[in-house]
Amino acid sequence: MGLRVAEELVSLGAKVIIASRNLEKLEKQVNRLNDEGYEIEAVVCDIKDPVSIEHALTEAIALNEKFDGLVNCAGGQFPCPADEMPYTGWQAVIQTNLTGTFFMSQEMFNKVFKKQGYGSIVNVIADIYCGFPGMVHTGAARAGVDNITKTLANEWGSYGVRVNSVAPGTIESSGLDNYTKQFKDKFSEVEKLNQASRFGTVAEVASGIIFLLSPASQYITGITLYIDAGESIFKPHAVIPNRKKWDSWDG
Repeated sequence: MGLRVAEELVSLGAKVIIASRNLEKLEKQVNRLNDEGYEIEAVVCDIKDPVSIEHALTEAIALNEKFDGLVNCAGGQFPCPADEMPYTGWQAVIQTNLTGTFFMSQEMFNKVFKKQGYGSIVNVIADIYCGFPGMVHTGAARAGVDNITKTLANEWGSYGVRVNSVAPGTIESSGLDNYTKQFKDKFSEVEKLNQASRFGTVAEVASGIIFLLSPASQYITGITLYIDAGESIFKPHAVIPNRKKWDSWDG
C-alpha cells in the first residue's frame, strides 16, 4: 500500500523518499522507479526504534530540506483471539502501529513542519468502527492513532500542519500474503460485507491518501476517512435490492 502511494505521487511529479527496515527491498523499488524516469530516494528506518527514526529523518532532510507531507503507513499484525493474545505479540504490534506512528510524526513536526510553517500528515489505520474482533492488538493501536490524529490536528494546526487518517476496509494487497490459508479462506467471505461486493484495491486507498496530502484538502484536518465501500456501516439484514458488484479503480 505504501509503495502504491509512492508510485502515484511520483507519477504526479512529486519527489518522494520512502522508508523501510529492509534496504534490499528499498533499493529494488528505487532502482525500478528511477529507471522509469521518476525521482525517488530511500532511507532505512525501523519505526519501533526512536534512534532509527531520528537517524532516518536526519538522512531524509539531507536529501531534501522541505517536505509537504508525511504518510505513516507502516504496520503489522496477526490474527489471534483476545483470550490467547501473548504479551510479546501485543507489545510488538502496539510498538509498530501506535508508538512508531506517533514518534515518526513528532520527529517530522519538530525537525521540519514546525520550522517551515506547513505540512500534512496522513496516518493509515483500519476499519475499527465496530471494534476489531480477532485482532484486538491492532484494533487498540489503530484506535489510538485515530485519537492521536485528532489530538495532533488540534495541537499543531496553529503551525499550519494538518493531520488526518484513512481507514481502509478489506484491501487486496501483499499484506494478505502473511496470513494462513485458513484465515484467507475465511477472509474471502468479507467480500460480501460491503456495498461493492468486493475487496478494495491499493490504488483506491492511495487516491484517498493523496487527496488528504494535497492542497485540495486544505480545509480538512482531524478526520478519519473510511475507504471501505460502506463496510463499517454495512447491515446485512437490511431489506435492500440485490447489489451490483462495483467496478474497481486502479489508477
